[in-house]
Amino acid sequence: MKLNWKLRFKNKATLTAIVATALLLAQQLGLKLPDNINDVANTALTLLVLLGVVSDPTTAGVSDSDRAMTYTEPK
Repeated sequence: MKLNWKLRFKNKATLTAIVATALLLAQQLGLKLPDNINDVANTALTLLVLLGVVSDPTTAGVSDSDRAMTYTEPK
């Protein structure tokens, strides 16, 4: 699986999805977080998944295309 991680981390939606997923993981591991933080993280992650932000629908499989690997800024 080849991904252009530098480019992905420049995307605010991807960063939001990573933070929401980290909060969800903390919740699953039993860490006590305020209920409103859990609810916001779960809702944000669900919305981003529905919008297709977490996975890139423009490539086959889960890897980035060779062209996307050369990007330094989102196109």
